[in-house]
Amino acid sequence: MRKRKREYYYRKAKEEKFRSRAAYKLLQAVEKRRFIKPGDVVVDLGAAPGGWIQASRKIVGSRGFVLGVDLKSIQPIDQTNVRTLIGDVTDPQTVEQIRELLPRSSDVVISDVSPSISGVWELDHARQIDLAQQSLRIATSVLRPKGNFFVKVFQGDMLNDFVREVKQHFAFVKLIKPKASRARSAELYVLGMNLRRVE
Repeated sequence: MRKRKREYYYRKAKEEKFRSRAAYKLLQAVEKRRFIKPGDVVVDLGAAPGGWIQASRKIVGSRGFVLGVDLKSIQPIDQTNVRTLIGDVTDPQTVEQIRELLPRSSDVVISDVSPSISGVWELDHARQIDLAQQSLRIATSVLRPKGNFFVKVFQGDMLNDFVREVKQHFAFVKLIKPKASRARSAELYVLGMNLRRVE
């Protein structure tokens, strides 16, 4: 059953010309929660190979803008309102590089950043939470007030603290498991909506 589901999204991605099946995780979450809208400016962290960039561009349309950021170079996407940047989410300078490329403050920051999986659960969970915190730091730096944030996390003992951290910045916070995510995978997404103004 699990293999069939994986193959279904893999085939669907091939047919619909998405670079990865992960595009459906984002599309399903947005369909449910509407945190990306036509005309939005979106920053996509951990964007390689580009599936989420394509999904975001599909939603924002020609009036929006999508910037993909990854450690690896991303094969160009042939749309005038899509840019890519080689950058490290753990490097403080990356925020400045992102700002320079954006037409205005971002409406949404999405992050599918993942560590290299070691197989040691506690270590992988800690690394994933650290990357989620780095993504949150970037989001609070480049988002407009009332902006939205969507980030991958792994289940584990550090998750509740991270969710509490997100709640300090966003008025609405929800844990989401898209259908395209494998049922037995520990992967979840934290959605934060309506970035609070910093007093």
